[in-house]
Amino acid sequence: MMLHLPGNSPTEREMSILRNQYSHENRGSSHHVIRVMEEERDWLASMEAKINTSPKFLNKSAGKETCCIFRVPESLVEINEKAYQPHIVSMGPYHHGKDHLKVIQEHKWRYLRSLLSRTKPCGVDFKDLFAAIASMEDKIRECYSETIEFSSRELVEMMVLDGCFVIELFCIVGRLVPGDLDDPIFSMAWVFPFLTRDLLRLENQIPYFVLQTLFELTVLSSRREQNPPILAKLALEFFNYMVQRDVKVLEGYYNLQRKHLLDLFRLSFIPCSQEKTREANQFLHLIPSAKKLHLAGINFKPRKATSFLDVRFRNGVLEIPTFTIDDFTSSLFLNFVAYEQCYRHCSKHITTYATLMGCLINTPADAGFLSDHKVIENYFGTDEEVARFFNVVGKDVAFDIHNNYLSELFEGVNEYYRNDWHVQWAGFKYTYFDSPWSFLSAMAALILLFLTMIQAFFAGYGYIRPPHSN
Repeated sequence: MMLHLPGNSPTEREMSILRNQYSHENRGSSHHVIRVMEEERDWLASMEAKINTSPKFLNKSAGKETCCIFRVPESLVEINEKAYQPHIVSMGPYHHGKDHLKVIQEHKWRYLRSLLSRTKPCGVDFKDLFAAIASMEDKIRECYSETIEFSSRELVEMMVLDGCFVIELFCIVGRLVPGDLDDPIFSMAWVFPFLTRDLLRLENQIPYFVLQTLFELTVLSSRREQNPPILAKLALEFFNYMVQRDVKVLEGYYNLQRKHLLDLFRLSFIPCSQEKTREANQFLHLIPSAKKLHLAGINFKPRKATSFLDVRFRNGVLEIPTFTIDDFTSSLFLNFVAYEQCYRHCSKHITTYATLMGCLINTPADAGFLSDHKVIENYFGTDEEVARFFNVVGKDVAFDIHNNYLSELFEGVNEYYRNDWHVQWAGFKYTYFDSPWSFLSAMAALILLFLTMIQAFFAGYGYIRPPHSN
């Protein structure tokens, strides 16, 4: 016979409580496991989405030859943001719709209306323009380094509106069509210079093939001339109001392959003889400042040339075409350099020239020295401001000293500068012949020395061979 002692085994009530506790703990553990699994699944899905997402701010196609319109790198923007941002007109998608650019945006529709009034009698309506540009949509999107978020209709409308505005502007300035004397774009003194500057900013470009297509549909279709106008000619003559050059010089650049207006204008400064770069000594170095080179015997003189890029060095003379620096050319120069930094399929002529001038102008005294020698024509500001500009234009800029169109010049200047005889002869010249007074002093000393030598000669001669007495 077995006795049931209290506490030896649980009662049914106690067993029920234990089962409930175990079941509750098990459910909590299961919920926790499920929650962890769901979080891991969401994380994996997020990772997979990121892996499959194409870059937005710098397309994977940004390195292709077709991609030619870029956002300016932040390292350059930090130095001079205003040089890269449009002030009164937007062209293309990067600055479209900004409030401070809406003033000219309204006039684009007025210019489109004026353009269509001449094309409609020839059978070309706005629908034809939209259809032609719509067929190029993919090609247009590939031209921009940043993903364009605008819809197809928005992008096509933007290209037609901006392109026709530029074409009508060129036609008015080129006197292909009569202009309105009261048009505020031309009658208000401040508008045209800012407008011209905005059309040559890297972030404010549209593809040149868009302009060419619209030009053929609107201008060429409405004219029956034996020698029809050329878009590149109109463009270069338009910008010639800001940087004046002989029209005959521009004729050689009408048929070049160009990506946009900024590229066209940049190419018009590159002499045909300097299109190819040259490789130089692997131990090549940058050159000293203008004042140091001058003290080493290197002379500076302005050179008559069709382009400021045509720099020469021969027989100890550095010949540099006069470079006019003002608000327009400084902005243009910065955008040229930015374009060459971003687009690897173009030459680096402007970057090379900027590096050269950055070497020569190290201090305000260097800027003043080059101004005195007519190498720089300064409408920009003080010598300090000119020196600061050339010091920053080459800052954070990639430059290959061994592979550029001035590599031989760098090599020749360095060899001349390192020649001790040139330095000593230059030091002698600057010590005794640098000014009229030092020259006169040197001449007086030489005459005195010559007379002293004659006196000493006759004194010695009389001692050695005294005169014979009769």
